[in-house]
Amino acid sequence: MAKIMIIDDDPNIVTYLTDIFTDNGYQTCSAADGSQAMEIVKNEQPDLITLDIEMPEEWGPRFYRKLSQDPEYKRIPVIVVSGLAGNKYAIPKAVASLTKPFDPSELIGIVKEVLGQ
Repeated sequence: MAKIMIIDDDPNIVTYLTDIFTDNGYQTCSAADGSQAMEIVKNEQPDLITLDIEMPEEWGPRFYRKLSQDPEYKRIPVIVVSGLAGNKYAIPKAVASLTKPFDPSELIGIVKEVLGQ
């Protein structure tokens, strides 16, 4: 079973995404901020990450830089889920960028495609 990590500082979004993913048969883990996310990536070994851009301690792009510089984790696909307009420019290498509010079925479609299911 694939594991999806949710990085978002909004607990309502984390709960919403967790429900969407678990309803579709995925395991989840989460981090409330980019600063703690790398530790959780190492512990949980997720297959895919959803990443918010604007967070209080460490912004998504900074976390993404750390992730992409780590040879062990740089291949983990990242989907940006952000309320920020123009978010697709924040992390150009993300596999997809969705703007909140988003369509859950579109998100699951992207996840299935990315994970090859």
